[in-house]
Amino acid sequence: MRNDHVTLRSTAVFDLLAPRAPAVPVKVELRYDTRDPYAVVAAFRTGRAGWVEWVYARDLLADGLLAEAGDGDVRIRPSVEDPESVMIELNSPSGHAVFEASAQELADFLDRTYDVVLPGNEHLWIDMDDALTHLIPNDLG
Repeated sequence: MRNDHVTLRSTAVFDLLAPRAPAVPVKVELRYDTRDPYAVVAAFRTGRAGWVEWVYARDLLADGLLAEAGDGDVRIRPSVEDPESVMIELNSPSGHAVFEASAQELADFLDRTYDVVLPGNEHLWIDMDDALTHLIPNDLG
């Protein structure tokens, strides 16, 4: 396990799309932390309510830049209308949202994560003892 942890942050503006309404720009902070090297966090600014965070696989972001990816709550795909954009679809029990984002901004962020942790080397950043401590209850007896 590596101990020289890094957190990368990048801000972007995604367009929230809705039928028969103009796109609404939403500030988004993208984060990558080597303490969770398989994941990317997208924090969406929601006005007075603060931030809503979505955590998804870094591989899903990479795959979604090239082709339709994801079959769960997060789906990412290149835009059909604009090759410079990516569509990000989020589903939860409380709602559904579709965002359009710059493919180049997402690719640049992804490249920065690869500069820190190469794909396939994520396991080198995991502290298995710490992970097991969080999974196994302390009061087994």
